[in-house]
Amino acid sequence: MLEKTYDAKTVEPKIAKIWEEADAFRAGAGAEEGAEAFTIVIPPPNVTGSLHMGHALNNTLQDILVRFERMRGKNVLWQPGMDHAGIATQMVVERQLMEKQIHRRDLTRDEFIEKVWEWKAESGGAILNQLKRLGASADWSRERFTMDEGLSQAVLEVFVTLYKEGLIYKDKRLVNWDPKLLTAISDLEVEQQEVNGNLWHFRYPVEGAVFDPENPKTFITVATTRPETMLGDTAVAGHPDDERFRHLVGKN
Repeated sequence: MLEKTYDAKTVEPKIAKIWEEADAFRAGAGAEEGAEAFTIVIPPPNVTGSLHMGHALNNTLQDILVRFERMRGKNVLWQPGMDHAGIATQMVVERQLMEKQIHRRDLTRDEFIEKVWEWKAESGGAILNQLKRLGASADWSRERFTMDEGLSQAVLEVFVTLYKEGLIYKDKRLVNWDPKLLTAISDLEVEQQEVNGNLWHFRYPVEGAVFDPENPKTFITVATTRPETMLGDTAVAGHPDDERFRHLVGKN
C-alpha cells in the first residue's frame, strides 16, 4: 500500500541499494563504446567535519549535469573525493586534544599525525555517507583523498608545468600569519573584523627653526592612519597653490 506521505528515510535507502548493486554510476555504465566522455571532478570537501547546505546545493547541481549527460548516452565520470585541508584539519584535531587536556606538543610528530588520520577516517566516512544519502550519482569505486599515493606526484607535475608555462610564479607578498600555528594561512581561513581606527598627527620640525608647538611656521603636521610608516618617511609634498605651506617650500 502506498503511504499517504513520502518517507525519504524509508524509500531512498532502498533505491540507493539498488543503484549500488547495479553499479549504475560506474564510469562508462550504459554508454556505448566510443561514446563522448563527460567528466566532473567533485570540488573535494575538506575533512574538517561534515557537509553543510552549500555542499548540498553544489552537489545537487553537479548531479543534475551528470545524470542529464548519462541520459544523452555519454561516457560519464563524476569523480568523488575529499581534501585534507591541512591547517584547518590540524586545528580541529588540536581542539579535540585540548578537550582532553592534551597539547599537540605533548605528542611526538608520528603520534599527532596518527590522530589526524584517525579524524580523517571519522570525518571522511561521515562526508561519504552524506553524499550517498543525498543520492549523488558519483563513481564511488574511484573515491580518492588528496593525500593518496600518486596524487601528490600529480600535483607536483602540474605545478612544475604551470611554472614552466609562466602561469604561476613566486613573489614576495603580504600574507596572513597565524601567530599560534606559526604558518601562513589563506584569506578563506581568516575571519575579517571591522574595528575603529585612529588618525595620528605628526609634527615634523622645520630645519633651522626652533620648534614651537604654538607656532605652525616651525613645523608641518601630517595625519595618517598608519603611524608605523613614519619610520620610512623621507619627504613631504604639498599643493603649490596652498598658501598655508608656501613658507615651507624648499625647506627641510
